Amino acid sequence: MQKIGRRLGAGKEAEVYEYGELALKLYPSPASKAAVFREAANLALIEQFDLPTPRVHAAGDYDGRWGLLMDRARGPSFADRMAAGARMACLEEMARLHRDLHQRSVGGLPSLKARLAANIRRTDHLDDPSRRRLLSQLDALPDDDRLCHGDFHPWNIHGETGEVMILDWLDACAGPPAADVCRSYVLIRHVDPATASDYVDAYARLTGLSAADILAWLLPTAAARLAEGVPAETDELRRLAGLTPADR
Repeated sequence: MQKIGRRLGAGKEAEVYEYGELALKLYPSPASKAAVFREAANLALIEQFDLPTPRVHAAGDYDGRWGLLMDRARGPSFADRMAAGARMACLEEMARLHRDLHQRSVGGLPSLKARLAANIRRTDHLDDPSRRRLLSQLDALPDDDRLCHGDFHPWNIHGETGEVMILDWLDACAGPPAADVCRSYVLIRHVDPATASDYVDAYARLTGLSAADILAWLLPTAAARLAEGVPAETDELRRLAGLTPADR
């Protein structure tokens, strides 16, 4: 077996290592076996679209940890490029990449709206009236069958213009583009609110979808994020979801 090389990066769910010319994404516990095969299946499904995504080569046990072997991204993350001064160029390229995903209709992936609803139902940060209100707001929003990434932000996009790779497809789903962009807004906003707003504006300019249409998803998207258990984001997410201290 190939020796696992140096660590390339780490996120909330997994670590990524060199593995010869490929990348090995390792999850932390035996309970992550399902996540490994889910992301492998997602990547295999979207290969048909010829998008800048890694090709999956294998999924299995690597030194006692479940992992996913795939093409390795080359070049810096968009977050690093933005910090180096290419902020607006990266946001505009992100918007183009995101739009290209959303132009594909897809079957075989979970429903984005159903995932939001499930997370709103299971989070313990909501009282029953708030939960019912948010589920009603979510139900009133439109549905769609477009390819959505579910975790699209500058840390998951690597490379220079023309040589880009979009990573981390564990949460891929089918749904409305506006909801997927709103999820990006929520994720980026925790780090840089101005950049989050500028990204929504860049996507809106490119596609003709209004910022209001995107942010119509904000309350249920923020509430659903509470179920993911990120303590540093809890207070901000509660505010974005329209909750007050009395709603605890």
